Order: sequence, then C-alpha cells, then structure tokens
Amino acid sequence: MEILSAADVHASLRWPDLIHTLRHTYTNPYTMPQRQVMRLNEDPANHDAFALLPSWNDEIIALKAFTYFPENQAPHPSLHSQILLFHRNHGEPLALIDGSSVTYWRTAGISALASDFLSRKNSQTLLLLGSGNLAPHLIRAHASIRPLSRILLWGRSPTKVQTLIDSLSNEFPQIEFSLVPHLPAACAEADVIVAATGSQEILVRGAWIRPGTHVDLLGNHHANHRECDTELVISSRVYVDTYLNCLKEAGEILLPIAEGVFHQEQILGELADLCTGKSPARQNEQEITLFKSVGAALGDLATAQAVWKSRGA
Repeated sequence: MEILSAADVHASLRWPDLIHTLRHTYTNPYTMPQRQVMRLNEDPANHDAFALLPSWNDEIIALKAFTYFPENQAPHPSLHSQILLFHRNHGEPLALIDGSSVTYWRTAGISALASDFLSRKNSQTLLLLGSGNLAPHLIRAHASIRPLSRILLWGRSPTKVQTLIDSLSNEFPQIEFSLVPHLPAACAEADVIVAATGSQEILVRGAWIRPGTHVDLLGNHHANHRECDTELVISSRVYVDTYLNCLKEAGEILLPIAEGVFHQEQILGELADLCTGKSPARQNEQEITLFKSVGAALGDLATAQAVWKSRGA
C-alpha cells in the first residue's frame, strides 16, 4: 500500500484535467452513502467533529476520514484528513492519501464543474469570497474553464486578500485582480460568485445579484447557518451536489424550506444529474443559477484515484 503526501497530491493533479475526471466519475455508476458527521462535544458552542465519507464505483472503494477542530491554535491546523483506497474487486488496500490536499482540489474541481454547466460561457468576472487555503485552487479551477479577465476578492482580512492577490497576479498576468471594499457593488458586477467562507452570517443577498449570474455556495456545512439569503434562493434555479447531504446540512436550502417559501421539490437536480443530462443546465442568458455544495465522497474518490493512477498504478 502506497502512502502519498500532500506534495504527491499537488504534483499529480492539473487543471482542467481534474474537472474532466470528476465529470466522467459522476457520469458513471457509483454508490455513495450519506456522509456521517459526528459531534465530539455536546456543548452547542463547540463544533469539534469527526466525519466519515464512503463511496465506491466499479474500480475503487474510498473512505475519507477527517477531524475538524475549528478552535485549534498554531501549530495545530483545524482540519486533519486521510483517504483510504481499496481495490473494488478483491478489497486490497491500495493507498493512504493526504485528505486535506485532495479536499482542496476536489472542492475547487466540483465548483468549476458545476459552473461549467450553470454559468454563462462568456463569463469574465469572478467574485470570490474567502481568502483561505482553498482560494488559489478555486481561482485556478475557474480560470481553466471560463475566459476570466477580472477576479474580485473579498475577505474579512484585507491583508490576507492582498497577499493572495500578490501571489496570483504573476501566475495570471492576463487577469486583473482587485480587493473588494464594498460587497454589494461587487456582487452586482460579477458573472460568477463563489462563496467559500464558512460564515455564520449572510454575505450574499438576492437583491444584489444581476440577471445571468451563477452563484456557488460551498463554505457553510451547518443546517442553521447560510452564506446567502432566502431571496437569492427563491429567485434562482437551484442545484445541489447531493440531495442527501444538503437536505441535512445546508442552511441555504433548509432555512427557506423551514420558512415555507421554498420546497425541496424545487431543487432541479444534483451534480450527477447535470453530468448525465438528467437535469437541464442553464437555459438562457438571464436566469440566475445557484449551486449548493457541502462536500461529497465521490469527488474525493475521483480525485484520490487520479492521484493514485498518476503514480503509474
């Protein structure tokens, strides 16, 4: 059994190749039980958790396990994750792969894959909310599928945002990067909005969004929190990464349902439905589309398998 580090993961993957791999994996048969997120403390103010995400297809069985301790202080990161791969036919353990790096690539890849179906093909302005470790991966993934000329960056720490801009400007000289001082105005300018903040407060409001915008919400994983308001949900064509997980964990969907103004039957499909053509994608240039993701094991499987195969397996 191989043991593959974060450095191995980053050296193995490329954009937009991973997006094509994810689409292929979601198009073909798979099994993905509901992910299990277990609280480690009964105190409602404590969010320490342990999670298990299993999935398999006709080649690979994958199990991702992670711990989440959001209050950790340096040098301890808040997230630790590993992915185990097994041979589907006879169960042999194949690899243990760093899960945190796979998660960055998988999350960015799923975001861009959904955008490939749901954003306008000529989208040029991306607004990214969040300046953490995931941010560079999101920018690279989206820049690989759309002709981006402007990227607007918003974060709670302007210093972190400026550092991100400085690091990416040389990598993408054809793109103009800007720090966002006023979020409503930036939302009104964007063709694609990606929120990756984990915020417990609403950041994106429907009143700010112009026709034709695609909104991707991936930072929140709590049933009672959300990154956007109800108005945006009810004015959008709504899609999710998985029904099972989002209807348990996604406050963006669950809170409008609880308010009685949105129904789960109004969700037009999950990511696999877009990939197989079961659900229609964007229908015209004026509609607002919304994709909500809380993370799914099949994306981890596809990404980890791509890493393993790149090693000549």
